[in-house]
Amino acid sequence: VRFVQVNRGGFDTHSNNFEAMRAHGEIMDPALASLIEDLAASGLLEKTLVLMLSEFGRTPRVNENAGRDHHAKVFSCFLAGGGVKGGQVIGSSDKDGVEPDQRPVKPYDVHATVCHALGIKGSKEIMTPLERPMRLVREGGEPVKELFV
Repeated sequence: VRFVQVNRGGFDTHSNNFEAMRAHGEIMDPALASLIEDLAASGLLEKTLVLMLSEFGRTPRVNENAGRDHHAKVFSCFLAGGGVKGGQVIGSSDKDGVEPDQRPVKPYDVHATVCHALGIKGSKEIMTPLERPMRLVREGGEPVKELFV
């Protein structure tokens, strides 16, 4: 199989954020750890890219329902394998988690990074099912090169 996508719904934590995130962690942490350990043990981790992300970030401020609302300016993603050098944090937010601060990475940079890891030219244009040309990576998107060995 060349590509696998796993969806886990329920990350829209507008209320009871802390309880929901604890429950997600109890499932996601061991699942990701097992996946990466198994891929490493079988020798497949170097040629398999593991990417975990959400649709966007969560506000740094807790709302009146003990939740965190949509926040597109700051988000996190996780990459392992596929030539990625582990143990790094790339980019940061300001002290309040409101704005990107050091080494901001845009969503289209994440797309470019995935293409880079998979050996795909990000500027490639494909035809959608509606016969519209679509570029794989938005112009200006650059791979996060410091992730790679």
